[in-house]
Amino acid sequence: METQIDKFLYCTGLLCPMPVVKTKKAIKDMAINQILEMIATDPGAIPDMQAWAKQTQHELLLAEKHDDGKFRFLIKKTH
Repeated sequence: METQIDKFLYCTGLLCPMPVVKTKKAIKDMAINQILEMIATDPGAIPDMQAWAKQTQHELLLAEKHDDGKFRFLIKKTH
């Protein structure tokens, strides 16, 4: 099943904590149940996003590393 992406956020080249900061800002302007796709290149982005999702109670649907060194996240706004 293909996931409907409502908003895209590119954080390539940004280091911690900027991907989390930009994700937080982007998701604030979205409606509940919308999905944000965020792309990052910071190797610390996966644990950072996992911790952020747990802390904020938004749903981290996907956190994957690609062969090109990019990390892809799908985050569902829950509240």
